[in-house]
Amino acid sequence: MNNIKKIGLSALAGSLAMVSANAVDYTMSGGLTAVATTQDDPNTAANSGKGLGMKTDLSFSASGELDNGFTIDYVMAVDTAGALSNTSSQMKVGMGSLGSFHINNEGGSYANAIDDMTPAAYAGPWDGISAGTNPTFFGVAVNGGSVTYRIPAQEFEGLTLNAGIDYDPNQGVGGATGGSIDTTADSASAVVVQLGSTIGDGNLSVGAGYEVLGNTATAIAEEGQHVTGYIKYENKGLSMAYQEVYGNTKHNAAAEGADKEGRFMSVAYTMGDLTVSAGKADYDVAAVSDTAALVTQEQTAIQAAYVMGAMTVSVSMAETDNLAGISAQNYNENTLAVSFAF
Repeated sequence: MNNIKKIGLSALAGSLAMVSANAVDYTMSGGLTAVATTQDDPNTAANSGKGLGMKTDLSFSASGELDNGFTIDYVMAVDTAGALSNTSSQMKVGMGSLGSFHINNEGGSYANAIDDMTPAAYAGPWDGISAGTNPTFFGVAVNGGSVTYRIPAQEFEGLTLNAGIDYDPNQGVGGATGGSIDTTADSASAVVVQLGSTIGDGNLSVGAGYEVLGNTATAIAEEGQHVTGYIKYENKGLSMAYQEVYGNTKHNAAAEGADKEGRFMSVAYTMGDLTVSAGKADYDVAAVSDTAALVTQEQTAIQAAYVMGAMTVSVSMAETDNLAGISAQNYNENTLAVSFAF
């Protein structure tokens, strides 16, 4: 997005107790997307029809430097399509060689950042689905009202290592208002490790994450552990990736929960201003007790995006078979989107 406002306010910086006399930079940017969508669900009339609307966002950020050389960054995104709502807000304390510390008020956890690493011209095959189940569940529990510590990138023998840990005192609840407490829930934590290396003209990266969630009689359906791993290769305009995610549900005397598994794969290619992609995502829910396993939910998407300066035109044709694990319940969604950055 193009910045439309960037002001250095030295006087304001001086009034901030923690910030040095260096200027605090404020930036505002935005984007608008007009979207036309058709949905066809032969099994549920409520999921069928046509829609025309807009998705608009404004982003605000501020950055400054402390007397000890640490940096402070804050970013917030606001959805302005209807009633104003905070869709993303995080604070980062950069500590140089000591790494960085993050407060994820709304979104921003390291674990959720790797929930789906497959490339797409527009969005994942699961994006926008009105029913069924989203297989990108890794990191959701720690993605709001959490803290993250990330080590500085480590370079050795041609490899780049990035790693970090998330902690959420109230899993899946979201951030509390400053000075108050949040809804009581079990805590959750996650650890992420990523490795990258240059191979010839391309870049190969692999990553893995492990997430631990609490489980009580009042939150019986919560998963005990989530695990994900991916491999991704990029070479000039070509990008491809494969990823798996698994959720192990804890059991106790009150009830049992079904384990779940997702698989994603996609390939994308950029030729100048045009990007095309094809992606596939599968989702399985295992049998538990006397309940049989659900049929594999299969999602595919073919997409293209063309960039013309600040405007991007995107098209997506997505299809879901066995929606929500129900055999022969299929769903189709076609999207035309025109986006503007300002």
